[in-house]
Amino acid sequence: MIAKYKVIFSYLLKSAIVTFAFWIIYHKLSSNNNLKNFRDILSGIPTVEIISVLTVVVLLMLLNWGLEAQKWKILLRNIEKISLWKAIESVFCGLTWAVFTPNRIGEYGGRIFFLSPKRRIIGVVAMAVGNIGQMVLTNIFGALSLSIFIYRFVGLDYRLNYALMALSAMFCLFFLIFFFNIRWLNGILLSMRFTRKYKKFYSILGRYQKKELFTILLFCLARYAVFSTQYFIMFYWLIPEIHYLDILMMVCILFFVQSTLPSLDLFDIGVRSVTASYFFSFVTRQDVSVIACTASIWLINIIIPAILGSYFVFKLNFFGNIQRR
Repeated sequence: MIAKYKVIFSYLLKSAIVTFAFWIIYHKLSSNNNLKNFRDILSGIPTVEIISVLTVVVLLMLLNWGLEAQKWKILLRNIEKISLWKAIESVFCGLTWAVFTPNRIGEYGGRIFFLSPKRRIIGVVAMAVGNIGQMVLTNIFGALSLSIFIYRFVGLDYRLNYALMALSAMFCLFFLIFFFNIRWLNGILLSMRFTRKYKKFYSILGRYQKKELFTILLFCLARYAVFSTQYFIMFYWLIPEIHYLDILMMVCILFFVQSTLPSLDLFDIGVRSVTASYFFSFVTRQDVSVIACTASIWLINIIIPAILGSYFVFKLNFFGNIQRR
């Protein structure tokens, strides 16, 4: 394609992505009864209080994705130097793509098209390392919380409880060892003949040192603390009858279950609502408030960033001719 047609095709593709994202977001929001329930619940609360709480939760959303942008910048340190603002642009752009792709796969595309063409596949591998770090913490806190939940509410024989706790500890240890030795994955791929020819793309796995992986895991932990705090604030605000430790336990389980189920980001609210409704039913009967809280966080953490990210879609670098700032 000559340059003129590249520009036209690129603009049309970006417009199609944004149009489709807005259409599907509008369709989902307009038919979401959970958000309507959330609005009804807020109708009996003073306006100043609503604005104060929601402002804090929205600011935490910005902090959450800001931490993710900094983590992304660190992950790319050995691949391509980018500014923090460029990392923020790519993260929010990825969120727009993520809302209509299975298992957030579009988030990869939204980010890597901000990189030079020859470094994009390596960027996918680097992003996977960051996602693995987030998954490690989700699984660790989730497994421990689920063990406590089973001990408290299921009533298994004490020997089974001890076995379950031991299994959870081994499960957590496995993920920690795997993450801090992620270069093993590079060795495994090199040992396979059919993947060996792609080693220039995944060899980046062998470059991450334990100190660097520790830094990445700290950013993952900070993000986990931020979005857990968002849930804690909403549940503690609207359902104060729940003990704060129970809220933390249930939120960790909620993240854990969500991470194990394949889903579409936009329709993930259904998975979140069902999961939250089931587990929180052990500590409260306010099912409508539980689902409303979950829906509000979905709106703030997924939909609003996806809308903001639509602006950055038009800065995508499909053909490698984007001007670097």
